[in-house]
Amino acid sequence: METPYYYLTLIGFIATFVGTLGGGGGLINLPSMLLLGVPIHTAIAANKFSNSFSSFTSFYTIRKKQQVQLKLGLSIVPFTIVGGISGALLAAFLTEEILLKIALVLLIIATILNIVKSKLKKKENTGNPIPLFYPTYIGIGAFDGLFGPGQATLLMHSFLNAGHSFITSIGLTRLQTFASCTVSFWVYFSMGYFDWRVGVTLGIGSFLGAQTAIRLANTLAFLPWQKLLSGFSIFLIIYLSVKILL
Repeated sequence: METPYYYLTLIGFIATFVGTLGGGGGLINLPSMLLLGVPIHTAIAANKFSNSFSSFTSFYTIRKKQQVQLKLGLSIVPFTIVGGISGALLAAFLTEEILLKIALVLLIIATILNIVKSKLKKKENTGNPIPLFYPTYIGIGAFDGLFGPGQATLLMHSFLNAGHSFITSIGLTRLQTFASCTVSFWVYFSMGYFDWRVGVTLGIGSFLGAQTAIRLANTLAFLPWQKLLSGFSIFLIIYLSVKILL
């Protein structure tokens, strides 16, 4: 199947816009790429490439507004990097058939996590946030390197529950996403799984989606992004499951 690359810009925009505001944008772009006929290793590599740029630019925008703690974010990065490399190395050595089945299972888990997150009350920072358990971010980084969707949801959940504000949690999440996506991308790239046509077109959409979301974050934070995302993700899971089984 010939991949309609121009669709990927729209997919990247929608996925990153929703993902920046509520986490879980990969629940849209990764299964969408698979449905368009992109091989799974190539789809994950493209996802890492586009997320590297979109997450850094959105973090930088928040950082300029002084709404995120750079010292805290950088202290977590080494754990995220170790996890990202480990997960990507594991995925790179799996066959496409096995990785596709694992991805479907993880996609279901990520959707469940997103549904659970939508039922949790956001904890805004009313005092001093509680300390974070840093080794947790090795596991989240590995999840991102191996697959991706659901990683931002896990990060947002951890930062919000620690008592950080919504916009600060977005900033911390985007920094960790940048770290894990960048190192895992280079693993996929070194293994020959990166397709520039897929990566660049998806990246353009992701960049525009992230910048739009950051500028509208405070205005649109009240909307039920997780519920909308969960409904769309369930549809994609069912469609992808039928496609794999047939």
